[in-house]
Amino acid sequence: MEILDLLEIESEVSLPRRYSELSVAEMENRVKEIKTKFGDRLFIPGHHYQKDEVIQFSDARGDSLKLARICSTMADAEYIVFCGVHFMAETADMLTQADKKVILPDLRAGCSMADMADIDQTEAGWAKMQDIWGDTIIPLTYVNSTAAIKGFVGKHGGATVTSSNAKKMLEWAFTQKERILFLPDQHLGRNTSYDLGIPLDQMAIYDPLTKSFDSEGILEHVKVILWKGHCSVHEKFNVKHIDNLRKQDPDFKVLVHPECTFDVVQASDLNGSTSFIINTIKKAPAGSKWAVGTEMNLVNRLAQEHPDKKIISLNPFMCPCLTMNRIDLQHLLWSLEKLEEGEVVNHITVPNEITEYAVLALNRMLERS
Repeated sequence: MEILDLLEIESEVSLPRRYSELSVAEMENRVKEIKTKFGDRLFIPGHHYQKDEVIQFSDARGDSLKLARICSTMADAEYIVFCGVHFMAETADMLTQADKKVILPDLRAGCSMADMADIDQTEAGWAKMQDIWGDTIIPLTYVNSTAAIKGFVGKHGGATVTSSNAKKMLEWAFTQKERILFLPDQHLGRNTSYDLGIPLDQMAIYDPLTKSFDSEGILEHVKVILWKGHCSVHEKFNVKHIDNLRKQDPDFKVLVHPECTFDVVQASDLNGSTSFIINTIKKAPAGSKWAVGTEMNLVNRLAQEHPDKKIISLNPFMCPCLTMNRIDLQHLLWSLEKLEEGEVVNHITVPNEITEYAVLALNRMLERS
């Protein structure tokens, strides 16, 4: 698995049996004790998709852009215990000073989307694209990508993007080159490009497995090359869910993430980033009804935090993101107790040669966000 090859990480050991024997209250009290003991030396960022049992201990809660900004300004913390997934911990390591140690409580917390674009595939695809279109392409990558992909993008003049700033970053990219390669999520790339007025027949999908292109139009007219990748959670929403909901109760507004497929985004009432979804629900009037197409932990949390509104998942059979849910209370406590003992486990570090270019890509985004 590429992400494990690129990171210098310690092998994860099985959790001692005693963690399964502790009560929730015992574990929560221990986490609180250790946080108090370390004070400002310990910082715990938590992504919105994390479980409630974990997010309750986060010092900052946010989406990828917010957490990237926070990590870039860290000053006092010696240890960053990241409650998220691999690529987020990588970003934290790259944007903070070398003396800070980034820890991922469970190394199995990866991202299937990030794994859909490895560096060898990307370099091979880039060479093929240069043969077809020449030096007319600038690469952009969603932050849901490995450090190596971010480094590749930075080396070739491109930048990272989030769902919050994708439109702004694509507009910037078109001032640099005639064409864009968008990695690794085809849906965010397609939905954002379409919003900018680029027709579907001026987009092409690149399949890294077959090393081929799929386009409704002529390749020489293509403006956006979409990597064939996707979010395994957001692809679980479809137009039938919207149609069935509107038949049952037309008062529901459909609010989805732009990682959803093009037809779902077009059929929805609103679409936007995680922050957009949260703010939309927050500002909505009491009594309003919302069907939300995003990760289940967040949908459930929104429903709990806004009891004056009716909030459901667009897909009633949706499950939480499996890799995000690898971070649980047991792993969080274990990693903190190891710190208390003076041992840093699951230490995430990105090689300097990758960091140099990846930070270029990240900073190009942060400067414009």
